[in-house]
Amino acid sequence: MKFLKLSLIAALLTAEPTWAQSLTGPQNNAVRSAKQYLNISGFSRRGLIRQLSSDAGDGYDIADATVAVDSLNIDWNKQAIRSAKQYLSISGFSCKGLIRQLSSSAGDGYTESQATYGAQQAGAC
Repeated sequence: MKFLKLSLIAALLTAEPTWAQSLTGPQNNAVRSAKQYLNISGFSRRGLIRQLSSDAGDGYDIADATVAVDSLNIDWNKQAIRSAKQYLSISGFSCKGLIRQLSSSAGDGYTESQATYGAQQAGAC
């Protein structure tokens, strides 16, 4: 019985995640696009999905873009720091102003917590 449990645990740890086995072609393509965007700039979850699904962006179906983004292991706090540093490299921002920019639905779309963390870690607060 003990061996069976260890074998099962080993199989689960080495197995490909369920989502990776079940991604469709468009979802796999959206994953590739998402990774390319993340190599260029910081993105919030909302912002990345919006970029992938927007007609002005990649035009993926919003459901495919959402599945693709959620299939990635992204540290949104680190992304918020990247975005905050990018803003600060272009212009001066108060702590409150940068948090507002990062968390605004018209801006980057980070959660308030992520935006606050990003602004603090980037040195704006």
